[in-house]
Amino acid sequence: MPAGHERPISRAGFLKGLGAAGLAAAAGPVLATPADARSTTATPGARQPTETGWRPKRPPLTTPWTDQVGPHTALGEYPRPQLTRPDWLSLNGVWQFAAAAGQAPPIGTDLPERILVPYPVESALSGIMRHESRMYYRRRFVVPPAWRIGAGNRLLVHLDAVDHEATVWVNGTEVGSHRGGYDRFSVDVTDALAAAPLAEQELVVGAYDPTEAGVQPLGKQRVSALPPGDQVLYYTPASGIWQSVWAEPVPEVHIDRLRLVPRLADSSISVTAVVGRPGLPVRATAYAHGHPVATATGTSDAELRLPVPDPHPWTPDDPFLYRLVVEIVGGDRVGSYVGLREVTVAEVGGAPHLVLNGRFVFQLSTLQQGFWPDGIYTPATDAAMVFDIAHSKRLGFNTIRKHVKVEPDRWYFHADRLGQLVWQDMPSTATGSQPSNGNDPDRQPPDTGKAQYERELRRMIEQHRNHPSIVMWIPFNEGWGQYDIARIAALVKRWDPTRIVNELSGANVGHVDAGGGDVLDLHNIGFSPPEPVPSTSDGRAAVIGEFGAYGLAVDGHLWDPSHTQSPAPVPDAATLNDRYVAIMGHIAEYARSRSLSAANYNLFEDVEHQVNGLHTYDRRVLKMDPARVRAANLAVLSAFDRRERR
Repeated sequence: MPAGHERPISRAGFLKGLGAAGLAAAAGPVLATPADARSTTATPGARQPTETGWRPKRPPLTTPWTDQVGPHTALGEYPRPQLTRPDWLSLNGVWQFAAAAGQAPPIGTDLPERILVPYPVESALSGIMRHESRMYYRRRFVVPPAWRIGAGNRLLVHLDAVDHEATVWVNGTEVGSHRGGYDRFSVDVTDALAAAPLAEQELVVGAYDPTEAGVQPLGKQRVSALPPGDQVLYYTPASGIWQSVWAEPVPEVHIDRLRLVPRLADSSISVTAVVGRPGLPVRATAYAHGHPVATATGTSDAELRLPVPDPHPWTPDDPFLYRLVVEIVGGDRVGSYVGLREVTVAEVGGAPHLVLNGRFVFQLSTLQQGFWPDGIYTPATDAAMVFDIAHSKRLGFNTIRKHVKVEPDRWYFHADRLGQLVWQDMPSTATGSQPSNGNDPDRQPPDTGKAQYERELRRMIEQHRNHPSIVMWIPFNEGWGQYDIARIAALVKRWDPTRIVNELSGANVGHVDAGGGDVLDLHNIGFSPPEPVPSTSDGRAAVIGEFGAYGLAVDGHLWDPSHTQSPAPVPDAATLNDRYVAIMGHIAEYARSRSLSAANYNLFEDVEHQVNGLHTYDRRVLKMDPARVRAANLAVLSAFDRRERR
């Protein structure tokens, strides 16, 4: 880099520059719930069988967390913070593994390789680091006797995400199957368990992932991106198990899920305990600062209203969370939490704007793809997961666009407690034109693909609808696999009327504006000024779904030094800083004078060949001066307020 030019700043330098107070702000408040409880793998009298022989591979790039991963440190935190129980068993760790080619499941048969679950088979952390479309996993486990399985309790095994099709056997009995790579599924394995005390139980999981050969949602995963491929828009696939696997004892009659709706307008929380057996007596209690502030009683599968005195709203600046305890009276009892916030579109200053808790808050976002050089789809550790959220916030962004990927529940938990708004994309299919040319029927997914897409879309919303951080659903991006846009937007609004629906991010790239949803979203990648600025006369708010994409390749931090790409390359860090500040100045002016409600900078992290991130792919280098980035971002967030004061 030429003398006198600004240099990228290392992660260590960034952290040092924050100081103690800055680090505390980046870490955010910690919610006092069982969500951080460790697994009961060490339950007395129930020592778990172990496998040996796993060795990590070396990825093209390591992250600061790569070397922290091992057989006993594979994402052992509680996986489901919004529905907690005290007893659970992590089944992450070393499993037996084999590629499959149509043979019968390996019941009672040792497999030749060892894989570290839950890292996908293509990742270095898995120990396999190659693509397989069909595979088997096998491990043994022991059920703690104190759980009293079969004597009033049942045992569930949860698989938080397996891409894309999964079948599960316990002791040779098929106990369940699932199709969908982005949502949790659970199987009741009680009746297949060996009855002898402390018996070793055999768990086998078969997985099939067709990737782009199928019609299912898959986001940016492509087999064609594997070496020696030089894909830019698409990345290494993540096949098989890629989120936590865990076991949990539950009463025979238990709460399956909660539906929580904050109602700030009438200072209440709506709670529905979904049991599948209506009419059971249910009680819900909300806590603030460790003290009960509201309680209500009712029945299962019906809405309860908890009136909250002196409500404390959830905002990015003050992400206050109420703790919840919900119980079937005399039976199952679960913990959860809720943030009191409302999002809508309302007229502000004579134009429609995105409104949070009755006030316009400009949503300044960074696009995050959620890929990692060591774990591909799966961050190495919980701390790695926190990094992307906390450092986005520290740089002055109040929003993250989670781009065509769904994260583990803990990612959204951290966004909830740290105070980051989230625009949640639905992973796109590989079918149809990329992007499509309007709604040409010949370029749409087949009917089977549409049906699978809609099933997974609804399950994504149901699994994550309780997170206060999520304020927007985005079913389609730039026309990728798009079809029936207005109908899908209306479906999403019906499934969840409490959030903003963005029917198509990048309507100008998808070549269609169906006029549905709550916002008009245009993409202006590589342009400065980032125009055209969206404008509507139908009550929708105006947002720029992607802009920027300035690219700088940093030597020593590249996935493939022989092939890098960005839509708008710059020669050095000084130019990158200057262009970033300039383009944020345009965004601030649009907020003041053009009724712009939100904008999303592309992107937070480099991904494989793409180098237009604020951070390098390994998260070791921030390419820009953090003080300049933060100042430019805060100027955008305050631009509308300054207009109001003039």
